[in-house]
Amino acid sequence: MGLGVSRHQQPFSADTNLLGRTQAIAKPLPSNGPRRGREKEMPNRINDKIRGVQEVRLVGDNVEQGIYSYREAMRIADEQNLDLVEISASANPPVCRILDYQKFLYQKKRKEKEQKANSAKVVIKEIRFGPQTDEHDYNFKLKHAQEFLREGNKVKAYVFFRGRSILFKEQGEELLARFAADLQDVAKVDQQPKLEGKRMILNLSPKKG
Repeated sequence: MGLGVSRHQQPFSADTNLLGRTQAIAKPLPSNGPRRGREKEMPNRINDKIRGVQEVRLVGDNVEQGIYSYREAMRIADEQNLDLVEISASANPPVCRILDYQKFLYQKKRKEKEQKANSAKVVIKEIRFGPQTDEHDYNFKLKHAQEFLREGNKVKAYVFFRGRSILFKEQGEELLARFAADLQDVAKVDQQPKLEGKRMILNLSPKKG
């Protein structure tokens, strides 16, 4: 039996040849019908998807920035084996960059994933004081706050006023101001002491670097 290629294999072979160049991953292939899956992956208009445009403004380090005809911009992109990518469609003329679009999408997704992972790791540790906290208790909680901040956690310190102890709110504000000052080497203040109901709250974040 012969080893000829079946008709079902031919479209795959044609696509493989077209993908030989890096730019061809993003450059549109000859249309054989709707390519909805690929379009969903492309939030920007690129190459011949940039329609109804006579001129574009090119920006970036790999071109001489300025206004070019659409045809000239495409020629420059072809010479660099890259894609013409529209990054600001609302500008007049539209702003474009010449880059490897698939690489650009990959880096963008990776950055978004890293940012999501970092935001998910944020933990807020609460530290509660009374308006007349003694020195021993204060130092004990200060030590814990330093540990929390060095671990990369946020700290929410507050003074709780029970009943008539709200009369000592100035004393509570002074305590939190001292707390922030004692932590200035490892923390930055996100919110100055603020009275919310029966609690006066101070929010701190770890200092970077």
